[in-house]
Amino acid sequence: MKKRILMLFVFALTLQMQAQTNTGNTEKLPRVTILATGGTIAGAGESETKAAYTAGTVPVDILLNAVPQIHELAKISGEQIAQIGSQDMSVEVWLKLAKRINRIFEEDSADAVVITHGTDTMEETGTFLDLTVMFDKPVVLVGAMRPSTAMSQDGNKNLLDAVMVAADPASQGKGVLVAMNGLVFDARDVTKTVTTSTSTFQSRNFGPIGLIYDGKVNFYYQSTRNPSQKFDVSKATSLPQVEIIYGYADASPVPVDALIKTKVKGIVYAGMGNGNFNAPVGKALERASKEGIVVCRSNRTGAGRTTLYNEVDDAALGFVVADDLNPQKARILLMLSLMETSNRTSIQNNFFKY
Repeated sequence: MKKRILMLFVFALTLQMQAQTNTGNTEKLPRVTILATGGTIAGAGESETKAAYTAGTVPVDILLNAVPQIHELAKISGEQIAQIGSQDMSVEVWLKLAKRINRIFEEDSADAVVITHGTDTMEETGTFLDLTVMFDKPVVLVGAMRPSTAMSQDGNKNLLDAVMVAADPASQGKGVLVAMNGLVFDARDVTKTVTTSTSTFQSRNFGPIGLIYDGKVNFYYQSTRNPSQKFDVSKATSLPQVEIIYGYADASPVPVDALIKTKVKGIVYAGMGNGNFNAPVGKALERASKEGIVVCRSNRTGAGRTTLYNEVDDAALGFVVADDLNPQKARILLMLSLMETSNRTSIQNNFFKY
C-alpha cells in the first residue's frame, strides 16, 4: 500500500514538473498577433474541386484553429481588421493596418505581426507598411492562391510558415516580409506574376531573400534599400490622389488630360521599355507637370530600372523616375511623399533611397 502511494506521489510530482516546464516554455515563446483582412486564404467555395469561391468569408478564429501547430511556435492572438477580397483593398484599410501595427509595437503587446491578406494587392499593402511601420519588429504578410475549402488548399501551410518567419529572431530589422509557397520575400521587391499558380510571388530583379523548409527559416541576404526614413501616418485620414496610366503603341493623351481636369496630385506613367511614351502622351504629361502634378515615370515590363535622363529629358519636363519600383509600388511611394512635399528633387531622392 505504501509503495502504491509512493508511486502515485512520484507520478503526480512528474506531472506537476512537466506542467511547470510546459508553462515555462510557453512563457518563452514570442508573442505574435495575427491581423486578418480576408482574401483567398479566408475564402470558401461550394466544392473542393472547383475554382469558384468567395474571398474573405472565414473569420480569424476559425482560420487560426485550422492550424493548431502555430501555437507551438508562438503565443498567438488574432484580430479581424477587414473581411474583403484584396481587390477591394483601400487607403482606409492601409491606414487602419499601419496605425494598429504601430500601436501594437508601441504598447509592446506583441513581438511580431502576421497579416493574412488576399494576393491581388498583397505587394501594395506590403510596400505601404514597409514605408509606414515605425518599428523594426517583424511584420509578415501571407495569403493563399486556393481557398480554405479546396482539396489542395495552400493557406494552412503558408500561415504556419508565416508564423515561423515572424517568430524567428533573424527576421528582426528586415522590413516587411512576405511568406508564400515556402519562400520569404522583401515586400519592396516582391510582385504577383501569375494569375493562378501557387508560385505566383516572385522578385524578378533579385529573387527571394530566404527559404522555409523542414520547420526552419534560412535567410540568404537582406535588402539595403529599406527606407531610412519612414512616413508618419498616425494622424492621416487620407492620402493625396495619385493615378496610374498605362503606356502602349499609339496611346491617346485623353487619360492624361482627364486627370489634369480632375486635379490629381500625381501621375505614375507605366511606360513602354524604359518608361517611354509617344509624342502626344509626352506633351500631355508635360502639361500635367506644368499644372503642378508630379509625374513619375515607371515601366510596364515587370522588371528593371526606369533610368533618369536616358531617353527623356526629365529635368526639363519636371518628371521623376521610379527607379526599379513597378507602377503600383511607385504610386504608393509618390502618395506618401506628396503628404510631405511637392518638391521634385526631394521626391526623386525618396525613390533613390527606397
